Amino acid sequence: MRAELTVPPAVEAERVITAVLADLRSGGHRGVVVDSPPGAGKSTLVVRAAAELAATGDPLIIVAQTNEQVDDLVDRLARTAPELRIGRLSAADYRPSARVREHAGVRVAAKVADLGGPAVTIGTAAKWATVTEGRWPWAIVDEAYQMRSDALLRVAGRFERALFVGDPGQLDPFSTVETARWTGLTWDPMQSAVATLLRHNPDLPVHRLPVSWRLPATAAPLVAAAFYPFTGFRAGTGPTERALTLTEPGPGDPLDAALELAAASGWALYELPERHTPRTDAEAVTACADLALRALRRGAVARSEQAPGGAPVTAGRIAVGAAHRDQAAAIRARLGTAGADVTVDTANRLQGREYDLTIVLHPLSGRRDATAFHLETGRLCVLASRHRHACVVVARAGIPELLDAHPSTERVHLDVPVKFPDGWEAHQRVLAHLDALAVRPRRAAAPAA
Repeated sequence: MRAELTVPPAVEAERVITAVLADLRSGGHRGVVVDSPPGAGKSTLVVRAAAELAATGDPLIIVAQTNEQVDDLVDRLARTAPELRIGRLSAADYRPSARVREHAGVRVAAKVADLGGPAVTIGTAAKWATVTEGRWPWAIVDEAYQMRSDALLRVAGRFERALFVGDPGQLDPFSTVETARWTGLTWDPMQSAVATLLRHNPDLPVHRLPVSWRLPATAAPLVAAAFYPFTGFRAGTGPTERALTLTEPGPGDPLDAALELAAASGWALYELPERHTPRTDAEAVTACADLALRALRRGAVARSEQAPGGAPVTAGRIAVGAAHRDQAAAIRARLGTAGADVTVDTANRLQGREYDLTIVLHPLSGRRDATAFHLETGRLCVLASRHRHACVVVARAGIPELLDAHPSTERVHLDVPVKFPDGWEAHQRVLAHLDALAVRPRRAAAPAA
């Protein structure tokens, strides 16, 4: 047994957070980096650090990547430190959400000068890039691994020292234009902000949050081994602290078998017969939607440290994830009104969110080839790490053989750091684990001619 496992997870996590805050207060470095696995309390750390820095009397800024993340941080910080004056820097046409409007200490404006000199000013990286005046002693950059390096360059002049917090296992920054011309350059704009920062400042302290409070004990070992092989992490809860129960009887078909297996073990693979299909594979789309609807009909109840007596798994606590928007649209249509409140989205838009039960349409299901897009490690990592209790993966048989037939053929570029693990290895590891937890429905008989 690893020595750190004898230390309670809360104690282990607090040790790291204390070290992070000590590095920040010491002023010995211009930047501090914190790597966070899925559900490790990244936003909690950002809010705590912001409150402590603001308490010193120095104003600070927070840079997030989306408006949703900004609103979430505003709400969390206002609840944690209601005495703080918070500025929500926004676009001129932004309409404050309800969770922003309910806090009297929050002011919203499109210009820094109109915020009234708050203790903490929060905005997106895109908005901060339009600010040309002013300099703050501190900045906190949230989701720093999803921030492109050129976006960091545009805001770096606004602060003196910064805390960079993010998840290195999630999706990398992406672009809709060809970026090969910059490959290998130290200032490649498609590198993440953290990668470029550490490449030019290798002496910056890097801390790693050691505990996932989202992933259950059944999921943390697989996600850590497949996507974080050199850093690892542990679950914040033990094997008996969470349970998913189906309280209503079902017809006993393969859908029931998959859900019952997932409830018992945390994972299940609903494996359809091998076949090359269009991207919006009708059979796989139907399976994803029907699994979500069946979980609702069977009255799934989740017991956890947050709800010791159990809480119903409502539609809002179920998510279906896919690689493409057209797949998500097809699943959403198949769910109909009965599943209208089930979240259905792509991996990109599911980042940072969590649910009790997730259903995943495997990115390589039914494909003839394994492209770089579908092999990207971060995409599968996001899809496989959104759940607090169980995850059911829907896929066509034959993916391991597809991977074996399509080894990586990408060019090797000079001066480009090798990323580990690669998508091929991560996919194989996840599928090897799921193979023992597979439910394989028989192919429906063809209608008579």
